[in-house]
Amino acid sequence: MPAPLVLPRLLRSAFAKVLLAVGAMLAQAALAAPAPGELGAPPPASAVPHLEFAFEFRVTLDPAVVVGETMFGRRQYIPITGGTIAGPKFSGEVLPGGWDYQLVLSAAGCANLSADYFVRATDGTVIHVLNEGMSCSGGKSGEPGYFRPRFEAPKGPHEWLTRSTFIATLELERPAAAEAGAAAQPLRAIRLKFYQVKSG
Repeated sequence: MPAPLVLPRLLRSAFAKVLLAVGAMLAQAALAAPAPGELGAPPPASAVPHLEFAFEFRVTLDPAVVVGETMFGRRQYIPITGGTIAGPKFSGEVLPGGWDYQLVLSAAGCANLSADYFVRATDGTVIHVLNEGMSCSGGKSGEPGYFRPRFEAPKGPHEWLTRSTFIATLELERPAAAEAGAAAQPLRAIRLKFYQVKSG
């Protein structure tokens, strides 16, 4: 039977010191880490995310194409014809050819919206935008519309759009009031303000 391995005294001493040092470091890290608060308690103000205005889209539209009533509601889509982008963090243009798909929930006075289109930055970069949410601004409630936009930009200077989280608000650009007896004018443009979610 082979003799048990016996570490030299010097090696055993060094090994023990390493173990003590690692244990001390772990204990110090545990003390430095903030203890989690009570489950469900509001976080401190310094930890609450905030919104920072990034840019605004003015999107021009063709009249809505009404598909008709379905078992889910009234389905329609609005062709996107172009637009302008301006703001402190991004500028460019909205490219024509996108769509705003809408499912109008008649009973609630709200609509599910899903807009799928492309924009071009001032340096020529083309970026995909998918903007989803629910708007009740046209119903009796008068609630503002909030949306969850997602960007897919190529790698490079605009990649921050892909990595960031945004909230957008919707404003309808109503046409000028028509003369008495004239037919109502269709909505021709909307404005979307984009706010970037920032850490506290």
